[in-house]
Amino acid sequence: MIRHIVFFTVPDRADLDEVRAGLSILTENPHARLIEIGTNLKTDPLGSEVDFVVYGEFDDEAALAAYKAHPLYQASIDRVRPLREMRIAADYETERATRTPLQVS
Repeated sequence: MIRHIVFFTVPDRADLDEVRAGLSILTENPHARLIEIGTNLKTDPLGSEVDFVVYGEFDDEAALAAYKAHPLYQASIDRVRPLREMRIAADYETERATRTPLQVS
């Protein structure tokens, strides 16, 4: 499984809703196993620059490539790119395909 994580900053606070709406387009892309759009809570005192996080899970590299080739991906880019400042992305492979709840004793 491939995990895809992207961080965004939005310099103009007035554009936050529009950027969130543009990122939300990604949730309709049929090639992702899971897509979440999150607003940073900004609770970390050492770094709160990031405004939004996109988290995605894909069966394999082919599914991730199909996601990026889908017209909804480009529609999101067209809407968000003019309004965002920073974009940092990372993809990594993992064996674990499901989330395991944290065990607290």
